[in-house]
Amino acid sequence: MEKHLGRKHGITIDGGDKDEDADLNEMRNLIAIPIVAIVFMSIFGAPVLIVMVIGIFALIGNRMRQRTIRMKVEKGQPVPAELLAPEVRRVRRRSDARRGVVWTMVGLGLMIWLAAVNDWEGGAWSFGLIPFLIGLGYLIVWKLENKKDIPPPPPAP
Repeated sequence: MEKHLGRKHGITIDGGDKDEDADLNEMRNLIAIPIVAIVFMSIFGAPVLIVMVIGIFALIGNRMRQRTIRMKVEKGQPVPAELLAPEVRRVRRRSDARRGVVWTMVGLGLMIWLAAVNDWEGGAWSFGLIPFLIGLGYLIVWKLENKKDIPPPPPAP
């Protein structure tokens, strides 16, 4: 094809790198390095940054509390017990009903999705049974625990 058209066709098949500009290659390499660095820093650096920011805020709060305690002691004022004791976070009791519904729905959705992707053939949908049955287990535990909370009926006269 090259012999007949003599480079006038505008299509080069396997042209190689001999005609490519060396400065263009160097510029491409220089651009690729920051892009890779940005991607890696956003993937691995963001969680580290979040943990650092949370730690800094906790440190600032602790220092402010210590400074308040020191100022009260220096002035001879009584220090409230709330300042001396660290804050206790309320731990919300997890509901087995909520967990059960979430796991059951995730399992059901996974079963339907895997069945639809495989044209409703084969047994790939059965992988969805695992979270589905975990959810059913949570719902059974929730139902059995609620039965315990109900006081027994009064004795018959």
